[in-house]
Amino acid sequence: MNVPFAKMHGLGNDFVVIDQRQLDYALSRTQLVHIADRRCGAGCDQLLFLEPPSDQRADARYRVVNADGSPAEHCGNGIRCIARYIERVDGPRDSVTVEIGNSLYGLDFVAGDLVRVDMGVPNFEPSALPLTVPERRQRYTIELASQSLVFGAVSVGNPHAVIDVEAIEDVDVVTLGTALQKSSLFPASVNVGFAQFVARDSLRLRVFERGVGETYACGTGACAAVAIGRLWGRLDEQVTVALRGGDLLIRWQGGENDRLSMTGPATFVFEGKFEL
Repeated sequence: MNVPFAKMHGLGNDFVVIDQRQLDYALSRTQLVHIADRRCGAGCDQLLFLEPPSDQRADARYRVVNADGSPAEHCGNGIRCIARYIERVDGPRDSVTVEIGNSLYGLDFVAGDLVRVDMGVPNFEPSALPLTVPERRQRYTIELASQSLVFGAVSVGNPHAVIDVEAIEDVDVVTLGTALQKSSLFPASVNVGFAQFVARDSLRLRVFERGVGETYACGTGACAAVAIGRLWGRLDEQVTVALRGGDLLIRWQGGENDRLSMTGPATFVFEGKFEL
């Protein structure tokens, strides 16, 4: 079976895009892991599947699968790549609407290769992640790796824990990220962000993602870090988030019903076919 695909990335967070709007390839988890393998496949952090939308207002529905074959609810860098893919395949346009789960996300094409995404309203309720604590708080504490760890928690379409650190270079991302993901506090695991607050309009971020490990960039992680930073009173409305692969611009007014927006690049790399 030949499966056409496109390789794309957002700030080095890389994807294999498979368009299933006309044909469902019904790929197994073993096949997905093979495709994502960086030595034997095309290599990627996540696979992105385009599917026919159930809502007529959407250009497409999309689904995310991590490199280990596990499902993910959302991907901020991935959705920008989906928008660029639709523009490339279906023709020029000013905007795209993408369906994810029961939600619609609007994306606008701005200068150069930049895409601006309406990322929705951040949800700090523990049940949204889920996070097994008795009540909602701005900060939570857990004992991990022989140290007391303080974090904030928010869902931006997928679950995130955000930890305030003095210098991101000095953090053992793998040890702490893995331990928090395996904690009973997060029965569905969690994406773990390590945020260094540089100024009220700037932060540096590393993210250890579920099913992938540390990535060069994480769009939802950047949104989560800004949401938590605003909740803690550390950040202003517009923040530049510096990740290993480059910068994202995040805006959030900070109100209970205010929606986040994210602006960043989406880059086409190459296209081909898998023989499976």
